[in-house]
Order: sequence, then C-alpha cells, then structure tokens
Amino acid sequence: MTTPFKGIIAYPVTPFQADGSIDAAMLTRLVDRMIDAGVHAIAPLGSTGESAYLDDDEWRLAAETSIAAVARRVPTVVGISELTTQGAIRRARFAERLGADAVMVLPVSYWKLTEAEIMAHYRAIGDAVGLPIMLYNNPATSGIDMSPEFIARICREVPSVTMVKESTGDLQRMHRLDQLTEGRVPFYNGSNPLAFAALNAGAAGWCTAAPNLNAALPLALYEAITAGDLARARAVFRRQLPLLQFIVKIGLPTSVKAGLRLQGIDAGDPRLPLRRLGAEHEATLAAILAALEE
Repeated sequence: MTTPFKGIIAYPVTPFQADGSIDAAMLTRLVDRMIDAGVHAIAPLGSTGESAYLDDDEWRLAAETSIAAVARRVPTVVGISELTTQGAIRRARFAERLGADAVMVLPVSYWKLTEAEIMAHYRAIGDAVGLPIMLYNNPATSGIDMSPEFIARICREVPSVTMVKESTGDLQRMHRLDQLTEGRVPFYNGSNPLAFAALNAGAAGWCTAAPNLNAALPLALYEAITAGDLARARAVFRRQLPLLQFIVKIGLPTSVKAGLRLQGIDAGDPRLPLRRLGAEHEATLAAILAALEE
C-alpha cells in the first residue's frame, strides 16, 4: 500500500439539485468543509453517497468532482461497487485515471455468489488496476457476508487487497481478522456505534458519515484513543453516540441530508425510493444536533 489510510475516513453524501441532477458545486463544498475540519481521508461513493442509486454518468461526475475537490490534500478511497465484475473494473480504472489513492470494493449480488466467485471478482479488479483495494464487508446492504477466515484468505491470495472495512457491527470479527492476518492487514470500523470499541481493539481508522454533520467529535475520539486517554475517549464517544445511533437507525443518506438541511446546507433529498426524513424524526435530529452545539 503506497498511501496510508488512518484516522477518520469521511463519507460525503451525494447532493442533488431540485431537478434530481447531481449538485457538483455542493459536493465540492461538503468535501472542503470536512477537510477543513481536519478529517484524515475522504471516501466518496459509498453507501452514504448513494452509489447504488446513481447511473454511470452520475457516478463518474461524483467521482470526478470529489477527487478534484480533495486535490490531494488527504488520501481518497473511491467506492467502485457494481453488480458485475466488468462494471466494477470500469469504475476502478476511471478512479485510477482521476488520481484516487485506493478503491473500496463491496461485492453486490442479485444471484447469491459463491466464495470462488467473490475471490475471482477481487482478483480481476486487482489485476486491472494498480491501486490498493479496501475490501468492504457489509452484509446488511450487499446481501453477502464474508467470514473473517474467507477475508483473510482473500488478503493472502490477492495482493492488491491491503485493507478491510468491517461493517457487521461484530467486534469479534475484527479480533479474529487481526488474529488470522497476524496484524499485517489494517482493519477499519464501518459500524458507527462500535467506534469506541473498534478503535480500542486496534482499528486503523473509522469509516463514517458523521463528519458531514460534526467532524470535531469523531476526530476528538480518534485523537483521545491514539493518545491513550481512555477517559476522554469514553466521554467524547458518549456525547456523540445519540447522533451515531440516529443516523444508523434512520439510514445514512436520509438522516445526513436532513441534518445538513437543519444546518442551513441544502444537499437535496435522497433519491427515490428513499424518502425525505419525516417531521417527527426531523425534530429528534434537530434536538440531537442542538445538544452537540452546547
């Protein structure tokens, strides 16, 4: 791996204009805002970025806009997940040409995939580009659950897979993966409410949408953990936990876009069939965000 990823890896939403088209200017503003706040890396086109809801032209515009906005101030890992291997390779090559530092690959299925098919998927992408790959395990969205044993085997057999984002919310899987890879493969927490425990367990970073709404608290948690100040880490984690629980419960694009709107930033609505946050939940989110400002 040529570019080290660590710390708070922020996932921007993909803003839409009133006519449904991507708001590139707003995406640039959101990326700028998170980098200015101090996040350590940017990860466009993940679940938060509604990658699964974009057509190819939209995906390319969001990737191009995000990487240009980052302008190499911090590392960029681009989500290239696609239903077919051919489509994922096409996106990985595009991200590489734009200057991405890594790609994130979540295998997505319509037909249930075998381990041999998943292995071949990663191997084909790794052979097609010269970028490191962050393997992404998120059965809740992809329908595919990769065991720590299988993930460790992919890391051994596909040299490009050098990082793992684990989003099952199971801390034992992180311990098991670290054990199986003898600590050689950095793992990243993708489950927001697990951030305190995962960073304590040795996660190299936290992949999170929270910095769209508040970057200071995730950064404070990471800094406290790395400084060995567990009392402060626990305190700042407790403070932000209601926000983390809310955005996970409601769904990241819906809740984060509603939160941005409450902060005076119009990133549009999530793409249908996702719906705008209802009034009752919006009042709850407003109270959570107001409490974080106190």
